Amino acid sequence: MHGDPTWAGALAGVALGLPVYHIIEPGIKAQIDPACYEEHLKLMEIALDVGKISQALTKLRGDQ
Repeated sequence: MHGDPTWAGALAGVALGLPVYHIIEPGIKAQIDPACYEEHLKLMEIALDVGKISQALTKLRGDQ
């Protein structure tokens, strides 16, 4: 899918080529205040498969 997924905006169908990161990826997590992460994101990290998400996004971005 490219561009605005709602197909309602000016960027509908326009690929911007921006890299995609998930907030629970280790490189992003390291940039967040630990207390804030614990309060707002820790439960999500426990519930999700962090390894699979990171692996999929690494492959998608071509980081390998």
